[in-house]
Amino acid sequence: MNPITGADRTDARILWDFSVLKQPVRPCSAALALGGCDIGVAAAAAALHRSRMFPVVVFSGGIMPGTRGRFPRGEAVHFRERAVALGVPEEVALLEPHATNTGENISFGRKVLTGDGRTVHSVLLISMPYMQRRAYATCRKQWPEVDPVCASQPVSFDEYAEEQDDEAEFIAMMMGDTHRVMEYPRRGFAIEQEVPEHVRDAFERLRKRGYDTWLLPD
Repeated sequence: MNPITGADRTDARILWDFSVLKQPVRPCSAALALGGCDIGVAAAAAALHRSRMFPVVVFSGGIMPGTRGRFPRGEAVHFRERAVALGVPEEVALLEPHATNTGENISFGRKVLTGDGRTVHSVLLISMPYMQRRAYATCRKQWPEVDPVCASQPVSFDEYAEEQDDEAEFIAMMMGDTHRVMEYPRRGFAIEQEVPEHVRDAFERLRKRGYDTWLLPD
């Protein structure tokens, strides 16, 4: 991988702006915090709980090859512990430690939330910022009865990029999410969403520059 250029960041910012939905956050029946490589999801969940945006939250995510070194006991376990340390009461912080992808985050999390008879009309999906559109599309497919609202830590692309240990890997992971938004509808994993031409163009330019390690295989 060559050094990151200004053109790389310009195109990556286009993908970021496409992926971050900027939906108005409102109180929901429950929340679902999706696992990943960014424990900032836990901080977002804690802040949203303080704002009374949900009465109960499920932390979902298993032990994954890409995050095992950082979260050896599983993403959900570490995220939940962090959220509790930040003030989320243990009794409202539920655990789903088996999901290995976004579809399982939704379907397994749904079972935890509804398994005790709880009625869920709306769900607050808490994720990494650039995962919002993918989470929304997956939830609409896997759990069509609920009204999903997406939320993350309030951070800009530049702020988020500066926080990363490996900015090139961050861009490559964002490419992976964008690719799944484009490809998963035809595989039945998510609803179809319009992907503007300028987003597709930015995606292709980044692909040609080598940001392809998290893309789906051909």
